[in-house]
Amino acid sequence: MAAVPSPRTRTAVAVALPWATWAVLRATGSERGFPLVPAMSFTPYAAATAVLPLGVALRLRSRAGALLSLGAGAVLAGAVLARRGLARGGQARHQEPPGTNRLRIASVSLRLGLVPAGPVVELIKAQDVDVLVVQELTPDADRRLRAAGIDVVLPHSLVRHVPVGEPPANGGGVWSRRPVREAEPVPGGFEQPTARLSAAAGAPDVDVTAVHLWPPTTPASERQWRADLAALPAPERGVLRVLAGDFNASLDHTGLRRVLRLGYDDAALMAGRGLTWTWAPLRFRFPRLSIDHVLVDPRIGVSEVRVFPVPGSDHRAVVAELRLPES
Repeated sequence: MAAVPSPRTRTAVAVALPWATWAVLRATGSERGFPLVPAMSFTPYAAATAVLPLGVALRLRSRAGALLSLGAGAVLAGAVLARRGLARGGQARHQEPPGTNRLRIASVSLRLGLVPAGPVVELIKAQDVDVLVVQELTPDADRRLRAAGIDVVLPHSLVRHVPVGEPPANGGGVWSRRPVREAEPVPGGFEQPTARLSAAAGAPDVDVTAVHLWPPTTPASERQWRADLAALPAPERGVLRVLAGDFNASLDHTGLRRVLRLGYDDAALMAGRGLTWTWAPLRFRFPRLSIDHVLVDPRIGVSEVRVFPVPGSDHRAVVAELRLPES
């Protein structure tokens, strides 16, 4: 006859079960639907608090609870710390970029178009940015950016506003030092324009998409978020592709990892910044999540990625210095 677990063991296992379930979902990439998908963004916090069930198990002297807690904590910590290990390997791979053609890209979220234009333009000047992609661009924010001098710094632009009657902050835009022409926009819940940047003779053109995926905060929006992820294009021959912006997804989401498996590199990982947070609520500044990304064609080198606060925005600006191949 099998032994019945003691009350202490049952308590310790019950306390560890949420962390164990989280670890299984993260390891298998099997999170589906709401609220599991948005919860995955908090995996670093789950990893950091995995000592709590272990402490309970040790206090209750439950071997089963301790082993379950240790296993869950190891899986979660490994998933989080792997970003740093991958970054080191990727950074070494990109230390000798294929060419000397620099492209510095910045992604800025304008928070419903309410972010002041002046600090954005000053950031672009200070960081010597070549391409700016913006999310939540309203017609009024577009006018304020131009009045603040964005067209002087980055004279070429491609902007897509939403039709009348739709939320005005669903627009997006790209500003560039280089001449641009419109490429096929990426479909989704928000406007995601793609600007094709002219390259030097013999080098492939560069397609830069201002990415903004729907936030998976309700069951319906989670379905839209999955559709937006599935619509992101893969790298292709003949053109270099960069996807930059607010993905509303972290590397703990299997959906974003699936996009990387199409053939992209995450620039932050390549530069050793895979654990850097990019979003936090304005009022409390907590929690802090990594949901903004610059994904690059693997033929593109990554020299540096930095983040900067933007007054009035709940997102930090992501600035990535890329090195394009010469041919």
